Amino acid sequence: MLLKRIARNIPGFPFSCGYPTFVFGFTLANMLLFGWPLFSFAASTTRAISWPGMLDLLILSGLQVVLMVMLLTSASLLSLRAMKLVCIALLIGNAIALYFIETYNVLLDKTMMGNVVDTDRQQTFDLFHPKIIVYLFLLGLLPASIVATTSITGSTRLRRLRLLIATVVFGAAMVYAGSSTWPWFDEHAKRLGGLMLPWSYLANTTRYLEAVADANRKQVPLPPLHFIPNAHPERKIIVVLVIGESARASNFSLYGYGRNTNPELAKAGVIVLPDVHACATYTTAAIRCMLSHVGGDAPANVSQEILPNYLQRHGVEVIWRSNNWGEPPLKIAHYERVGEIRKQYDEALLDRLGEMLARSTSPRIFVVLHARGSHGPRYDRDVPEAFARFQPVCASVDVSTCTHASLVNAYDNTIVYTDHFLADTIKLLEAVPDSASTMIYISDHGESLGERGFYLHGAPNSVAPDVQRDVPFLVWMSPAFSEAKAISPNEILSRAPFGDDNVFHSVLGAFGGSSTVYKPSLDLFSHSETSARHLH
Repeated sequence: MLLKRIARNIPGFPFSCGYPTFVFGFTLANMLLFGWPLFSFAASTTRAISWPGMLDLLILSGLQVVLMVMLLTSASLLSLRAMKLVCIALLIGNAIALYFIETYNVLLDKTMMGNVVDTDRQQTFDLFHPKIIVYLFLLGLLPASIVATTSITGSTRLRRLRLLIATVVFGAAMVYAGSSTWPWFDEHAKRLGGLMLPWSYLANTTRYLEAVADANRKQVPLPPLHFIPNAHPERKIIVVLVIGESARASNFSLYGYGRNTNPELAKAGVIVLPDVHACATYTTAAIRCMLSHVGGDAPANVSQEILPNYLQRHGVEVIWRSNNWGEPPLKIAHYERVGEIRKQYDEALLDRLGEMLARSTSPRIFVVLHARGSHGPRYDRDVPEAFARFQPVCASVDVSTCTHASLVNAYDNTIVYTDHFLADTIKLLEAVPDSASTMIYISDHGESLGERGFYLHGAPNSVAPDVQRDVPFLVWMSPAFSEAKAISPNEILSRAPFGDDNVFHSVLGAFGGSSTVYKPSLDLFSHSETSARHLH
């Protein structure tokens, strides 16, 4: 009733239009009324008067149109009234969101939406200001009244379904054709995602609630884990799992790349496992595969106990250090994110780690180092100057303005630095007294550098280029570890094929673990005589 009373005072009331006119008119109005903070930021990060900059803004606009048309048309398949209710809710929500964005200069990201969800009544009242009523009336209730009273003519469900299908096809084609803009979107994803109304608060509230659900979801305990008895505690077993980021095997000289990108590892005695394919092209899914006893069959929701939690529950000291993100819910005592205050190079993951391992009295220690690695598009920012050996480098998020050679140079430098970081990890393990140790390195996924028009990673497995899934998988064993396991590099290499499925079972095997979920066939270190030997 309130909306109708407001509408009666609008010239030309009531309005009447066809369905496409209503949907696209609402979409345009949404961008004009609530899009200026987004486009103001976007224009400040790209050269708007250049073709690449114009393409960035064009794809950003097209993305909003596609998403809105898909949402409204999907709602309209229920009924036109349902679609109008969605429009009204979005207008009111956008008006309130824009008030907070302008007044407090906030981003409506996952963290902020968590704050909103957790805000109590008193905190909500403290944020109230009469100005919010102006936003709510002019940008929310007034346009909502127009929506509520507009008559939509000439529409059938079949026509609306056709529009939905056409929009999905157009959106997919647009995203593919605009692949050169992906690095720009990736670089500024946090701010773009926090300013794009209504998607910022809708998507990020969902992400926050999903994260809370994941954290609170009880992981079903795996069966009991037993270790080889009578192992002497004075010789610690240390297993270090290094999870790489966006490293592709084709750019490792250890895999035959023409450039010497692995000068230090080539001398370190690492075992290079061939033909390794990541289970996914994005971090969260790939890590789930590595840490699950079912590997590539790991479910989207972490419902069963994962490797670090499993080991911690059975007395193994677990240390997780991260210079990245995307970890599943961890229930361990020692977790540290090294780059929370300021950006860090991956070597920060090793700070004080050697002393910590030397002081530990635990007979079994599992360390996970989740590296920043080769995450793009600004590859140049993750490499200390001393390791930027290939020049010139692409130093722009707009990779279309860089030559392919400079983009490859910037990426290859990240591999050179990863080589150094892994070599330092090996040196650190060699220096821990009275220990037998092994390092396992595997990248979460690969990376595209413009091949077939693809950049970065994250393409669906069905269409992802090989470079997004072909990853390096390296193993190093200390002499004491190799001797105790009685296994040679050739024996490990004979266990092909290799992949994420090996990680869980190889870590258990390295500790001499046994369980009903343990699969010796996937354990890189399993040996017919291993069960009769002890680390000493």
